[in-house]
Amino acid sequence: MLFFALKGSETLGRRVAEAAGTGLAPLEERDFDGGEHKARPMVSVRGRDVFVLHGLQGDATGSANDKLLRLLFFVATCRENGAARVTAIAPYLAYSRKDRQTKPRDPVTTRYVAQLFEAAGSDVVVTVDVHNIMAFQNAFRCRTLHLATDRLFAADIGGRFGKGPMVVVSPDSGGVKRAQLLREALEAETGAAMGFGFMEKRRSAGVVTGSLTAGDVDGQPVCILDDMICGGGTLLRAAEAFRGRGAAAVHAYATHALMAPGGLEKLLGGGLLDSVTVTDSAAPFAGQHPPDARFRVVGCAPLIARAMRALHDGTSFDASPIPLLP
Repeated sequence: MLFFALKGSETLGRRVAEAAGTGLAPLEERDFDGGEHKARPMVSVRGRDVFVLHGLQGDATGSANDKLLRLLFFVATCRENGAARVTAIAPYLAYSRKDRQTKPRDPVTTRYVAQLFEAAGSDVVVTVDVHNIMAFQNAFRCRTLHLATDRLFAADIGGRFGKGPMVVVSPDSGGVKRAQLLREALEAETGAAMGFGFMEKRRSAGVVTGSLTAGDVDGQPVCILDDMICGGGTLLRAAEAFRGRGAAAVHAYATHALMAPGGLEKLLGGGLLDSVTVTDSAAPFAGQHPPDARFRVVGCAPLIARAMRALHDGTSFDASPIPLLP
């Protein structure tokens, strides 16, 4: 096994390598005038099982477009130089939100990105909590592996709140199945029955509407689950709605922290959310301690490491426990 992490993903890469019991293979990345770049492995990949990690969220290290191209080029380079198999690991997979046409002449970028990975020579594409798992699995012709964080979050919630009652809610109808899986994982973790709810949400031309809510939250702590945090508006409107229905406390969980500058202050400044927990899939705060103790980061490296080991060894990616890392 050879494991590479591209520039901007080294922090998570080191954690994954440690959890997998391997090291990061050396590579060279160079930028040229005019915005072009090259990357190459510094060890032979011929006949090797190669894994390449790169998160595709736009941040200070590069845009989503730049990161996608760098990952595709490195996959193609490994294939060009004789790798036996190349697995692309994109913990956050860019362009997954536009998975169907909702207006005339809309793009379907989920499918276009899948075609790019296939053209570059990816044998397997691995991601964590993609926006729409059905669209993801149907877009690719190469093998895919989708890593869900339901058991990871359930272990964290159980450790924080014990076996007390909690209502797991989705802030929109698209995330209902995701929230149901967390509820089931939490019940398995704690042995206690948990409530369930969701909120109506419609977005058109950047305007969000819908105010219907379902679920008995009166006097109960609420856990809002989403796949990503961008502007924070979705979580905040759900928190306000469920507090208005009597929720005793509201905690938010999301896999990918894609927040713009000032996003954390927006989330926690108004008192609607008691805490926000994310994974390090998008390297929030680049491995540093968050500036607010109410913002928590759960490591997803063991999840990715187990997937790598299962792929390399040809074993089942089963439901065995995933250790929590801070």
